[in-house]
Amino acid sequence: MTELVLASASPARLGVLRAAGLDPKVIVSGVDEDAITAGTPGELCLKLAEAKADAVSRTLGDGIVIGCDSVLELDGVAYGKPGTPENAKDRWHAMRGRTGRLLTGHCVVDVPAGRRVSEVAATVVRFGTPSDEEIEAYVASGEPLRVAGAFTLDGLGGWFVEGIEGDHGNVLGISLPLLRRLFADLGVPVTALWR
Repeated sequence: MTELVLASASPARLGVLRAAGLDPKVIVSGVDEDAITAGTPGELCLKLAEAKADAVSRTLGDGIVIGCDSVLELDGVAYGKPGTPENAKDRWHAMRGRTGRLLTGHCVVDVPAGRRVSEVAATVVRFGTPSDEEIEAYVASGEPLRVAGAFTLDGLGGWFVEGIEGDHGNVLGISLPLLRRLFADLGVPVTALWR
């Protein structure tokens, strides 16, 4: 069986893949995300996903590599991981009661064939209206500091998301329907990768 590699440190992405029958090896790319720029949020997350998949692919002689990167698009601006409590609070004050799009760039590389396919998945996210006190408590938990858009759907942030339109998995960082199509484009049926 072909080795499957996830070029991401995201426990949420790994959890989605494992729950769906895959057991990838994790190799973190080490790509400097701050060094990559693009004209639009969609282009940015796709360039980052491709950079991560390519960086890991270059270290391997065989296998299939999955690279992903997510950003929240709000008013045409891409928001990744806030990094600091101040940034996370500012983001939540800007997001509450509004609607954004969670964009995840996906890149799959078939290492021995030297082929790469990539695409962006988008899911609409409707944010609730947490109080200032709830935002303070959420930020103090540390969770929003290390995730794109300063929120999670499958953790504490789920309390403050009113709904989504589109793929739930994409908000967690990886879209299974899109990934299946990308595997198919490379001639790899996803069922052949099930453990």
